[in-house]
Parts: sequence; structure tokens; C-alpha cells
Amino acid sequence: MDVEAVADELYALRPEDFTAARNARAAQARKAGDRALAEAIGRMRRPSLSAWAGNLLVRERPEEVRRLLRLGEGLRQAHRELDGALLRELSRRQRDVIGALSRQARHLAAQAGHPLGADAQREVENTLHAVLADAGAAGAWASGRLDRPLSATSGFPAVAEGAAPPREPAAPRPGPTAPDPSPARPAPARGKTEDEPERLRRLARARREADAAERELRAREREAADARREEDTARERAERLERRVAELAGELHRLEDEHRQALAAARTARTRTRTADRRVRDAARRAETAAARADRPAESA
Repeated sequence: MDVEAVADELYALRPEDFTAARNARAAQARKAGDRALAEAIGRMRRPSLSAWAGNLLVRERPEEVRRLLRLGEGLRQAHRELDGALLRELSRRQRDVIGALSRQARHLAAQAGHPLGADAQREVENTLHAVLADAGAAGAWASGRLDRPLSATSGFPAVAEGAAPPREPAAPRPGPTAPDPSPARPAPARGKTEDEPERLRRLARARREADAAERELRAREREAADARREEDTARERAERLERRVAELAGELHRLEDEHRQALAAARTARTRTRTADRRVRDAARRAETAAARADRPAESA
């Protein structure tokens, strides 16, 4: 038994079966003397409903999963290269693929007895968007071991600072021309030269907006991480109390059995006492009768 195999086993289970199976595996590792493995298993968190649905999708629809991963690689590369035409084409495919996968996740979850509500469905879609935008998120999702939904970033990673944008092809230089007898006219505007600074300004503005959005995302992620830690603490306490309740319930059951047995023994003892008292009374009456008979012949003599 190793941590990878245990993780694959646990995250393939339904959420309600996770905690008991995890505790059993951790206890098994402790019994085998592998404390490090037991601690690693104990740190595994029960998946939320949407994370479980994402894991289920990875396991049940591997071909569609590979399709989404390939699409994410293409989108990230097109963004790095500022390939507008390819980005537009892949963005259209993105909507179709995410919509199809989201519906499949909802169907699979319902088949497994856990229909997804609106919030869980939205978290599944956010996870799929995150998979497209970030290679790390894609790897985490493809492992099939999510315990929380992934957060979709506000955009794809910004182009690295200092990277030059692709140049527009230079306008061909006109050759010598014969003098024009007509009145002199203003030279045509050099659109290419004037468009380039504007395009660079737009790109710089987009980078600033992306940086601001990235900072906002990181702040929200820190808040979410704090909330998850609080949730984990509360969940662990709830699980400890759940185990304690189970222990107390077992103890109560045992004491109730003992109480029933004591009541039955008391009833039996009471019956025996009454029987013995009745026999004592009967014996006393017989003794009195016998004594009376013994006294009568002495009096007549």
C-alpha cells in the first residue's frame, strides 16, 4: 500500500464514503508501523460535491478529458503568441467543449445518486475554465484527486515583459514617379507607422489590467485559502465529534443492554422472593398446625 494508490482509491469513492474509508486506511497504515503513510492519508480531505463530480468526469470520460487538455494547451500557446485568429477559433471551441463536459458531469453525478445544484454546477464550470487557463490546474484536475473546485482566472497569463509584439509587414516603398502636374496634395497618412504606437499602448493597458486582475485574483485566492483552512478545522472537529458520538452511541447501547439484563434479573429475583415468601408462610402455617396437634394429646392426658 502506498499513498498514490490510496489516493486513487479514496477519491474514486462517493463523498459520504470518503471519511470512513480514509480513517480505515490510516489505521491500517499505523497498524503496519508506517506512521508517515498514516499521516499522509490522514491529511487527505473529503472532496466537495463539485470536486467529486470533476473527479468522476476524469475517470469516466478520459477521451473528452484529453480533448479539453489539448484545447487548453492550444489556447495558452495562442495567447503567448498573440495569435488573434487562432484565439477566436479556439475560444469558440472552448465554449462548446466546456458546455458538453459540464452537462456530462451533471449527468454522471445524477446517475451516481448526487444531482448537482446550481452552485455545484457553476463550480464544475469554473474548474473547467481554470483547466484551460493554467497548466498547473490542468494537471491537478487530470489526476482525478481534487478535493475543492478550482478557481477560474480572470484571463490567460500575460505576455512576458520585454517580449516584442509581432511586427506588421512593412509597406512597400513606392518607386520613382513622374512629376504630377496637378496641384500638390497632402501626403497620405502613414497608417502603419501611426497604428503601431497605438497598438503598443493598448497592449500595455491590457497588461496593466491583467496585472491588476491577477493581484485581485491572488487576494481572493488567499481569502479562499483562509476560508478553506477554517473549513478544514471545523470539518476535522466535526469528524472527531462524530467519532465520539459513535463511541458514546456504542457505549449507550451496551449500557442499555446491561440495564435490560439488570431489569430482567430484578424481575426474576422478585418472583423468586415472592415464591420464597409464600413458601415461608405455608411452612409457618403447617408448623402451627403441627404444634397444635401435638398439644392436644398432652391436654387430654
